[in-house]
Amino acid sequence: MTSVPIRFADGAVYEQSMGSWTRPAGEIFLNWVKPASGLDWVDVGCGNGAFTDVIVKRCAPASVEGIDPSEGQIKFARERDPGAPARYTQGDALDLPFQDATFDIAAMALVIFFVPDPAKAVAEMVRVVRPGGTVASYSWDIMGGGFPLNSLQAELRAMGISPPLPPSAEASRRASLETMWANAGLKDISVDEITVERSFPSFDALWDHFLGFSSAGIVAGMESDKQSELKSRLSACYKPADDGSVTNSSRAIAIRGRKPA
Repeated sequence: MTSVPIRFADGAVYEQSMGSWTRPAGEIFLNWVKPASGLDWVDVGCGNGAFTDVIVKRCAPASVEGIDPSEGQIKFARERDPGAPARYTQGDALDLPFQDATFDIAAMALVIFFVPDPAKAVAEMVRVVRPGGTVASYSWDIMGGGFPLNSLQAELRAMGISPPLPPSAEASRRASLETMWANAGLKDISVDEITVERSFPSFDALWDHFLGFSSAGIVAGMESDKQSELKSRLSACYKPADDGSVTNSSRAIAIRGRKPA
């Protein structure tokens, strides 16, 4: 398998595909972090603002700064809810455009495996958080089979097709996360798993959902007989309920730590 740069440019497309997983995972994550209200947040790799929106609605923050490298994603985020106490900036997780000790919480949602240098990104989050503040993240357990498209990718590999991995997939491992948080000087480190299940009215609906991801390009490039084979193989992975619906599961690793006072 290869690791390649992956960047989401279309906020609306992201919303229809990954955004529907980001929200429920983000709500579980925030319930676990248990942040106080009235805090200053930075959402690093905010994408189209899906998780930022959850922060605003669930945590009553004083402010939220969202930052992402994609102009298209930032544009979508700004148009999502102009009344929210959030601001969005195009920028780099490896060089956050904020002064030291600016925020109470730095969060990174489903992003760390996309960052070319995850350890540096964690160090940047620590830098911009005030002493006593929190640095937290949740990310799909890609190497452990937790990605929402894991079943599709497994069947592609079984057919001799290697779907690309994000550039820092190894950073999604629990041990890797714990090491980065400890090496960044964070204390009181806690780790947990987040499981999200989504039900689809039929396997065809799940198939269409899968094709809304970047995997659509891989499938579109296959011969029609190979596409049919893939769909058949994938269908065999799911046992429909009595009403014909199917359930797909994902798993993320959540981690949080405290910057020493």
